[in-house]
Amino acid sequence: MALSEGTTKRAGGVRVARPLFHAEGGGSTPTSALQLHFDNCNSETARVLNRQWHSVLPKSNRVGYRKFYAAEYDGLLYAVALWGNPVARALPQREWLELRRFAIAPGSPKNTASRMLGWMARDIRKCFCDVTTLISYQDTCNHTGTIYRAAGWLEAKGYTHTAHGWEVPNRGGRSDQSVKPRMRWHRELRDTPATTRVEKPEPVKQPELFGDVE
Repeated sequence: MALSEGTTKRAGGVRVARPLFHAEGGGSTPTSALQLHFDNCNSETARVLNRQWHSVLPKSNRVGYRKFYAAEYDGLLYAVALWGNPVARALPQREWLELRRFAIAPGSPKNTASRMLGWMARDIRKCFCDVTTLISYQDTCNHTGTIYRAAGWLEAKGYTHTAHGWEVPNRGGRSDQSVKPRMRWHRELRDTPATTRVEKPEPVKQPELFGDVE
């Protein structure tokens, strides 16, 4: 059963979910990321838990998202991820998919993030035949990118930038976004045309806008 089909609320949240599989845990806590099960979840579940767990970017818009995932063990959720079109409109909107939010619950097993990244990449490759590249932005002030390296992602060289805010004329207010310096990471799912490869981007006239997950 997918998480999108059965979640229940408790204490103002949606941490409780019907198990994806019939695991024999008896309410126990996972001691390894290998015990976690990953599947799709609904947008409400992902947004509510992102607000509870994400210390930097608790807010998320309701537009531009294409996929939501969660990690579950014995009926409890331990991580959520929200994927959407790249926030920077100069980037390929059909062929690239951006990890816009990634929130891990306190007490989750070690390596939860990197294992979930690997699983999601494989699932997206199967679900979206048009998506060639995954991207995500690391907050360089608070994180080192360890989860991306462990999952086989690569740094997009030359893409360490400082966003100057989201209040850009004719773009609408995006005050829920971080303005800290961030590094872009990418993972290729399949061959891409030379004109859209990460390492050979086309120059843009306006400052690039960013998403952020950490």
